[in-house]
Amino acid sequence: MALPSSLPGLLGRRGESDRLSSLVAAAKAGRSQVLVLRGEPGIGKTALLDVVLDRAVGCQVARASGVESEMELAFASLHQMCSPFLDRLDDLPPPQRDALGTAFGLRSGNAPDRFLIGLAVLTLVATVADDGPLVCVVDDAQWLDQASAQVLEFVARRLGAERVALVVAVREPEGALRFTGLPELRVGGLGPHDAAALLQSALTGPLDPRVRERILAESHGNPLALLELPRGRSTADLAFCSDPGATTPPLPLRLERTFLQQVEPLPRPAKRLLLTAAADPVGDVLLLWRAADLLGIEAEAATACEAAGLIELRDRIRFRHPLVRSAVYRSATPSDRRRVHAALAEVTDPSLDPDRRAWHRACAAVGPDEVVAAELERSADRALAHGGLAAAAAFLERATALTPDPGRRAQRALEAAQAEVTAGRFAAAASLLTAAALGPLGEADRARLELLQAQMSFAAHHGNGALPLLLGAARRLERLDPRLARTTYLDALAAALFAGRFAGGPGARQVAEAASSAPPAEVVGKGDVLLDGLAVRFTDGYAASAPLCRRAVRMFVDDELTLDEALRSAWLAASTAVSLWDDTGWDVLTRRHLQTTRQAGALSALPLALTSRVFVHLFTGELTAAAALVQEFQSLAEVTGGVGSLAPYGQACLAAVRGSAEIAEPVIASCLEDVVGRGEGVGVNVVQWARAVLCNGHGRYEEALQAARDAAADPLEPGPPQWALAEVVEAGARTGDTRAAGAAAEQISAMARSTGTDWVLGVEAASRALLGDRRTAEDLYREAVDRLDRTSVQVTLARTRLLYGEWLRREGRRVDARAELRAAHEALSAMGLHAFAERARHELLATGETVRKRTPDTPTELTPQEAHIARLVAQGLTNPEIGAALFISARTVEWHLRKIFGKVGVATRRELRRSVLEVDRASASA
Repeated sequence: MALPSSLPGLLGRRGESDRLSSLVAAAKAGRSQVLVLRGEPGIGKTALLDVVLDRAVGCQVARASGVESEMELAFASLHQMCSPFLDRLDDLPPPQRDALGTAFGLRSGNAPDRFLIGLAVLTLVATVADDGPLVCVVDDAQWLDQASAQVLEFVARRLGAERVALVVAVREPEGALRFTGLPELRVGGLGPHDAAALLQSALTGPLDPRVRERILAESHGNPLALLELPRGRSTADLAFCSDPGATTPPLPLRLERTFLQQVEPLPRPAKRLLLTAAADPVGDVLLLWRAADLLGIEAEAATACEAAGLIELRDRIRFRHPLVRSAVYRSATPSDRRRVHAALAEVTDPSLDPDRRAWHRACAAVGPDEVVAAELERSADRALAHGGLAAAAAFLERATALTPDPGRRAQRALEAAQAEVTAGRFAAAASLLTAAALGPLGEADRARLELLQAQMSFAAHHGNGALPLLLGAARRLERLDPRLARTTYLDALAAALFAGRFAGGPGARQVAEAASSAPPAEVVGKGDVLLDGLAVRFTDGYAASAPLCRRAVRMFVDDELTLDEALRSAWLAASTAVSLWDDTGWDVLTRRHLQTTRQAGALSALPLALTSRVFVHLFTGELTAAAALVQEFQSLAEVTGGVGSLAPYGQACLAAVRGSAEIAEPVIASCLEDVVGRGEGVGVNVVQWARAVLCNGHGRYEEALQAARDAAADPLEPGPPQWALAEVVEAGARTGDTRAAGAAAEQISAMARSTGTDWVLGVEAASRALLGDRRTAEDLYREAVDRLDRTSVQVTLARTRLLYGEWLRREGRRVDARAELRAAHEALSAMGLHAFAERARHELLATGETVRKRTPDTPTELTPQEAHIARLVAQGLTNPEIGAALFISARTVEWHLRKIFGKVGVATRRELRRSVLEVDRASASA
């Protein structure tokens, strides 16, 4: 809203103006700034955006504005923002260039991940800002289309060292949930003195002081109200044309009524021209005149509208305030609205803007219309191709309403629900599924409905609610679509493993039994072999399933992952590898899973890939790398708002392995509460294993035994239940609970007989040594060390050496004990397992050894993000590549690197790479 006061002296807004001036100055100095202006309609947010633009002398400028009628058109507002800079598109990394080009319809391709589009926009604005400071302003953000809003929020949260200022104006309460958690300025009403001065500027004559006070009180300092309520009214009207007993309506409604009072005296053609302009969000004056010509509106109508001060028709259509547009449109009769939409549809070029044409045709429809519904369906397909999930859902939902045939209407409701589920809009999806269920669905569509309900439940949270739905859908699909049925069984098995002990009805065994009886695959792929192997495990046991599971893991290791496999089955394949104690396959599959999801920009699937990879580093002793991935997980959660969210397993387990009880215990307790609330049994396994590791490290063996037994409750489940068996053996042996320890050791031995890997054979030998007599213990410890030394699980090796050294000391063999304890202490210290290293240090002291704390030459003062950047530099990645991996711009990477160089004491990337590699070699040889 533009006030009549001249800039920069905006009436009553000195504090706000000063803050905005500082924001622009900071951006010019190279420090990115973000600010969200919040306030009610008419409070002056647009005028403050004008202040930003006035201060942006010497800066590049980008603008966007939300329009209520354009909210369903994907990336419409984002295109406004980026259009001046699309000639720079080819400067982006190819995946980002393609994603943004596809989103804007500039090139064809598969629907890009929305967060990859966000990264592309971040890179684009950073690239533009390299040529000079960039000031971006967004008005009426409450009306941004969902896709644009998500991308702009992504960018706002990731700006760092670029020369960019982003200021967003949001009307409340409509936009209360948008751009939350960012720096904000709440714009309130003017103070009494300034409000009185502004009111006086709008009056045409003297006003009774009591009436003046009433207007000031009712306006609450809202500048638009102070300017518009008196407009066109005499002092007599103001003094006498009000009912003192009437309830005062909300201010936005009063303002709309005021604008309508200004519309009412206009000639009918002028009113219709205003309605036509209000019905189309494009703001194209030539389009408006073509529609006006169809409607028989003469040019004189525009003169009347402009003379009333309601609209400007220059290079673009501009209403005096968005409330004018909404007031005009809402007050029109349905038949008048349909008439102008029909005209706009007729003059919109179907080849250049087919989607807006389809939307206008839909708004012009009197009743069901299959032709228009089909056109909307095609618009939905185009929206999906551009990554506009919310827009596709809106087109399909409207198409559903216009479909005359009940059966086809139900099918379109299913398609709309699928789009809503994929977009994460579960409430809208549930409503559409309810509507679809009322239609005459065939058996195949009924099965599809059940599958959508199940997928919606599992996508919303990884708890136990989705499992019976997925299982029911898979059973129904067996006759109708055997291929989809097997895929759904694999999804159901994943859901069963996530639910674990919290599966209230069917569990992994029931899913496995159903999958075993399903029709076999005609063409056997690696996912089919994986499903068959896991089905055998949960029906016939670990030993019976081992050959088939090994074959599945080998197929996944030997073949590249498709994106669909990365999203659907890579986690299960990697989990199966670790359950077979196959450290090599586990390493390959988790690394490939992470690489595939990163390269594809599938950020909604990235949390699981990151978490899976963290566990590999926890066993290999690469805790710095694990910490970097945990940091990336946290950054991802910030920018995605929790989409595809998981509990912070990596953070809890990293803290436990490091061994700082003060840090680990609150994180573990919080994570346990989280996963129990979610109904994720797999989370209980993970967290209780972490607690057992922490307690064994500190010698709190009773607590370790209790936690480890809980984690190992079902050793058929992959990962932590198997790892926890070793913790049960150690804690049971130390507490004298040989029954529990012996049972766990026997389970380990059974798995060792089935798989025969050095990892499990080494763990078995160490377990038998802990529980055996002195005659066999030493040979078993030596076997364990020899076998584990041939694996990548260096943490398990170092802990086994600690156990061996402790046994030697208790046998009175101090000299021999020192060699093993020293090796264990050096390795555990270098890897950062502080609790176990301290255990080894105390044992060494007991042998009479003088222990020198080992401090590798490592940049310990680096933050996790800085350490991650340093490692990516060591891997040879460029700044843009590092930025893409960490969701920051290349300029922000450069800013971090300057800090890293100073902390590490190097001056070049080559020196930094050498420093990181030296630390890694020192850790590996310890």
